[in-house]
Amino acid sequence: MIFLLNSITKCRQVIQSTLRRGTQPQNTYCTSRPYEINTNVAKDVIIFKYENPKFFRYLNIFAICQFFFWNYLSHFSYTTLRDAPVDRNTSEDLPFWRRLNLGDNKYRNTLTVLCFSIGWGVLALGWMFTLRSVRFLVLRKGGQTVSFVTYTPFGISNRIMDVPLKCVSAQESREAARVQLPLKVKNHSLYYILDKKGTFPNGKLFDYTAGLKRNFS
Repeated sequence: MIFLLNSITKCRQVIQSTLRRGTQPQNTYCTSRPYEINTNVAKDVIIFKYENPKFFRYLNIFAICQFFFWNYLSHFSYTTLRDAPVDRNTSEDLPFWRRLNLGDNKYRNTLTVLCFSIGWGVLALGWMFTLRSVRFLVLRKGGQTVSFVTYTPFGISNRIMDVPLKCVSAQESREAARVQLPLKVKNHSLYYILDKKGTFPNGKLFDYTAGLKRNFS
């Protein structure tokens, strides 16, 4: 009888201690795992968003202004510079920059091509960066396709490109990337850029879809 009372007392103490700690009975298990992410979404889901149209508008205005400036300078160099040879007897006493004959065909043509190239180069880089900057990344219904919604140079509309998920590879993890996260698309020469100033509304879903590093054969 005393043994039975002691057993009941010990069981009561164990149960009270368990309830105070907030633990669950041993026959209850949690079946969820951190890596169990359902990528077969029932509808389109935004997994990345970066809203900054003002920056790209200013960037392209700057690029267009630079384009016209350098092309005007190229035209000016070709049409205005005249051949003005420097007297060799007095050139030794002149500074280096005054001994240059910019109207000579060699210098004039070089300046013309250089200014022309800079103008087109700045415009091309501005447009290329804009077209490769991702505004929205959308995982399509079913989880097999992702849509790249990028900015356009004039900001009138968006550029949308649907890509199979197996053709997208992240070069870094979302946590490791500091400023920008580059995404490689198969058969595309340049990277698509995700600015870390943007947001990941569904971070885990991004990590297990577009955020994976894949090897393209």
